[in-house]
Amino acid sequence: MSAAAVVHDEVVPARAPWSGVVAAGHTLRIIDLGGNQAADCILYNANDPDERYSASDTIAEQGNIFLTTGSLLRSNEGNVLMEITADTCGRHDTIGGACSQESNTLRYGHHTKHQHACVENFLMAHAPRGMGKRDMVSNINWFMNVPVEADGTLGIVDGISAPGLYVDLLAHMDTLVVISNCPQINNPCNGFDPTPIRLVVTGPVAG
Repeated sequence: MSAAAVVHDEVVPARAPWSGVVAAGHTLRIIDLGGNQAADCILYNANDPDERYSASDTIAEQGNIFLTTGSLLRSNEGNVLMEITADTCGRHDTIGGACSQESNTLRYGHHTKHQHACVENFLMAHAPRGMGKRDMVSNINWFMNVPVEADGTLGIVDGISAPGLYVDLLAHMDTLVVISNCPQINNPCNGFDPTPIRLVVTGPVAG
């Protein structure tokens, strides 16, 4: 990233939401600072939020359920929102979904109902833009390890990430990026200990 100008650099605390617009031609680097930290993410056309990330279009077009270098993240209109141009983790999940207070209760017991979850983070990030639950779609889980067994069973297991690993996303259009730095503590997607992530946005060097 040394050949590009840094336009934003921020550490997102453990369990916190984040949102921002990445301009077309700019690159967002998501860095797993502590290792084994899932970062749930939804993408939108910043100029028309009704156009948003589509897991089904992305999976069908690339013929693979995992995301890595070269993956084109497509919208519900078939357009490319962002492209993975570098990935030191190896693969990322696009089918595991986002945790919620309701799903925590179903999976882990009623005593978890009070726990903050990714759906709540997304709603917090959406609120200033007048967006809500109707704007939530299937999300990407950066750094999350969701293997698929031969019988089709999904697992949420220890991550394959490590401290300092990153994924680079090149915006093909002005893209609203909404992230939940996952607060889940009931399964190993965060190593049972949520940690911060770092977000760095770079653009072409002027002149």
